[in-house]
Amino acid sequence: MILEKAIEVLKIEADSILRLTDNINDTFEKLVEAICSSNGRVIISGIGKSGLICKKIVATLISTGTNSIFLHPVEAVHGDLGIVSHDDIFIAVSNSGETEELIQLLPLIKDIGCTMAGFTGNPDSTLARLCDLVIDTGVEKEACPFNMAPTSSTTAQLAMGDALAVVLINKKKFKKSDFIKSHPGGALGQRLSCRVGEIMFEASTAPYVRSNTFMDEAIGQMDKYRLGAVLILDDEDMLEGIITDGDIRHMIANNHSDFCEVTVKSVMTSNPRTLTAEAFLYDALNLMEKYQITVLPIVDEKKKLDGLLHLHDILGKGAFKFNGGNQ
Repeated sequence: MILEKAIEVLKIEADSILRLTDNINDTFEKLVEAICSSNGRVIISGIGKSGLICKKIVATLISTGTNSIFLHPVEAVHGDLGIVSHDDIFIAVSNSGETEELIQLLPLIKDIGCTMAGFTGNPDSTLARLCDLVIDTGVEKEACPFNMAPTSSTTAQLAMGDALAVVLINKKKFKKSDFIKSHPGGALGQRLSCRVGEIMFEASTAPYVRSNTFMDEAIGQMDKYRLGAVLILDDEDMLEGIITDGDIRHMIANNHSDFCEVTVKSVMTSNPRTLTAEAFLYDALNLMEKYQITVLPIVDEKKKLDGLLHLHDILGKGAFKFNGGNQ
């Protein structure tokens, strides 16, 4: 009986979320466009269980690149209304659309002149009539056996908030590296907030050959270090280029298989993407992601080789030095 009831609750809530797909229309699109074109913040307000959902939606928006804040309806009419400006987007969340504290607040928000949207399960409610944009988050029934405790309705509100946040991620071209910058407390975030110099291969241990070297020697260096690349240096250790596994494949595909007669200079990519040892690892990850590369030469301001950074070391695969220790 216990397991069956738990499964029933999950099915009811899952069905409630799926039914929301019928409510995604041009109003949702207008809300997204309004947020993207706004110079202000997204201010979300609700009370009780809906208020808790509002706080979670705010947290998701903030961590994914949309400036947002929660405004408690009661605190708003006791001084906090001052945080709302004409440029903001205000979202009111109430399943019934008749929550007294929120209804009292909405005319004051309208006077300020910002765009007002509502998440409500009742499109004919007072809240809906007061808002410029209305997103229907209604459900057929609560998972509660008395159809009273907010369960399916709050799940639907949360899911619609997640849909909004994820669409905004795509619309604003928010990247993984941007997400990491706002999550410095996580394990990966901690790593990416460090400097390149902390985990890179030092110049003395990086695979390299001179620019007059033949390809067979370069391939030998690549095989020895197994990093998928070899750097090309001049006689003063200045970076001239890089050869990767992909370059070798291209040579073979073009029927250039006599590596003893081909110099690295005729194969290498000149002036490759680089960073300095002082750059942050999240900058390195962003650069690698943008240009689809896994190996990054690290140079000083004069383009002299300082080291080599591999994508696997950023992501924590294998043993490497980090913050002065082994990990």
